[in-house]
Amino acid sequence: MVPNGWKLTSLGEICSGNLQTGPFGSQLHAHEYMDEGVPVLMPKDLINYRANNESAAKIPEHRADDLKKHTLKSGDLLFSRRGDVARFALIESDYPRSLCGTGCLKATPSKDHSPLFLSYFLQKNAVKKWLEQNAVGQTMPNMNTAILSELPLMVASSREEEDKIAQILSTWDKAITTTERLIATSQQQKKALMQQLLTGKKRLINPETGRVFEGDWERHSLSDLVHVDKKSLGKKTPDDFEFKYISLSDVATGTIGVNLEIHKYSTAPSRARRVLQNGDILLSTVRPNLKGFAKISEKHADCIASTGFSVLTPKKRVSGDYIYQYIFSSHVTGQINSLVVGSNYPAINSSDVAGLKVYCPTYEEQQKIASVLTAADKEIELLEAKLAHLKDEKKALMQQLLTGKRRVQI
Repeated sequence: MVPNGWKLTSLGEICSGNLQTGPFGSQLHAHEYMDEGVPVLMPKDLINYRANNESAAKIPEHRADDLKKHTLKSGDLLFSRRGDVARFALIESDYPRSLCGTGCLKATPSKDHSPLFLSYFLQKNAVKKWLEQNAVGQTMPNMNTAILSELPLMVASSREEEDKIAQILSTWDKAITTTERLIATSQQQKKALMQQLLTGKKRLINPETGRVFEGDWERHSLSDLVHVDKKSLGKKTPDDFEFKYISLSDVATGTIGVNLEIHKYSTAPSRARRVLQNGDILLSTVRPNLKGFAKISEKHADCIASTGFSVLTPKKRVSGDYIYQYIFSSHVTGQINSLVVGSNYPAINSSDVAGLKVYCPTYEEQQKIASVLTAADKEIELLEAKLAHLKDEKKALMQQLLTGKRRVQI
């Protein structure tokens, strides 16, 4: 249903046919590209609906002058011509000067329409699906100006209404960008904290004495501090024993998926064997460089994990939170990377895990270090939750504003 005053149209119509293919390979050769000069934007440089001039190959000014008809202007829409044909970017400024590259198509909307509004409309799943379905070629999808000009669009009643919608959505984008930067900053600060605290370069205050912790740290094998794979399901397990299963794919860095499969022992995957308890730590031994590590809380204490994990159970007077933070440190990941064998299925084994070297202060200092790093994690988690909320809210708002279901006051 088309809202009152809105119009069904096409990209070709709102651009008055002003769609153009980037220069052919015969016009611009690979050997002409350099590190400095005028950016020539290719599909790889279209990131998050904006153009990344930094990643683009460059050409000399005089060659850019030869190809001036491919110069990009503020408000142009740049589309990928091959591969990921749903990829596009809005050109936000005439400066610095940039060119439409060989692998792209350029569309210039008329002054009657808001390029920013159009860029939001083009983010819709329906648009992506249309582009993918109408591309030619199976091995490598290709787009051309004839097909692209037929791309269906729905535009608002006026440029003013489009501008207002775009302004509202861009406010949400700014909030999202700000939150993403805060997350990145917090992650860097956490990384710096780990480097200082887990090496003893920075010592914290002992709350019992009010003075800085003192004393040398001791070097241990991980097996001195934790039990590795303490308990597994055996042949005596009843066939009807039912459990939630944590597979390798269920664990990302620090998180366990919410939709865990439920199995009975008799029909469960052969890898479903590791028995867990509250406070255990999962360390993925398959592709460990992906850091599929997580801490088991009460919520997952009755689950069974894959044998693709080493399960670490802290011994007495060892802080599980400290060990959990330590396995993410460069000291441990460096050891793991040197132990990995296999290229198709890179892995380490439980004996490798048991032999990992860890530097430890006293139990009290372990607890204090862990509390500081855990607090940093919680701050990041809160920001990530805020980011997810902002993205959900923006998505819902786009659904209302870009369909005309919710009208704006001009």
